Amino acid sequence: MARIAFLAKQPKRTLGALAVLVAATSIVAGSGANFTASSANPSNTFATGTLSILNSKENAAILTASNLKPGDTPVTGTVDISNTGSLSGTFTLSRNAPVDSDSGNPLSAKLNLVVKDCGVWPAPATPEPCGDGDDVTIYGSPADTVSGMSSSVALGTFAAAEKHRYEFSVGLDASATDAYQGDTSTVQFNWNAVQ
Repeated sequence: MARIAFLAKQPKRTLGALAVLVAATSIVAGSGANFTASSANPSNTFATGTLSILNSKENAAILTASNLKPGDTPVTGTVDISNTGSLSGTFTLSRNAPVDSDSGNPLSAKLNLVVKDCGVWPAPATPEPCGDGDDVTIYGSPADTVSGMSSSVALGTFAAAEKHRYEFSVGLDASATDAYQGDTSTVQFNWNAVQ
């Protein structure tokens, strides 16, 4: 009882002590006295790969032939195509519509075309030679023509940095008549890749 009487006589001390008690209780109740820990993985970075083609004869003809005569030895030319990207890609070869000087007797219908894959280069600076026995014909035979190549030709999947040499062979078919004398034909070949 003496304590109550003492506290009643000292109201400022009583209120001060009560305020300290309430503040201490709220700090203890608010903190929860839990253990904590944290960890982070910063700088997660993401980047896209690339798919690109290097054409050894970019914006130039693979082969040009003049003075062709029916049934003569075909003219050949080579081009190197490589995947210079970081991703593998599925490659194809196609052509634009031939431009013939004589629409009644289109020379492109008499130009026999054979395209061969001479193989993958064994090393970056070492071309795969054509005619060494491992060539694969990807389009044509002696009777297939430039105009007959109407759809894309599948070349397969090229890994990053993979490089192939292709040989194109064009000759005037033996069935060409006098109607084709002096005619010309021009065509563009296109290399495409998709991932």
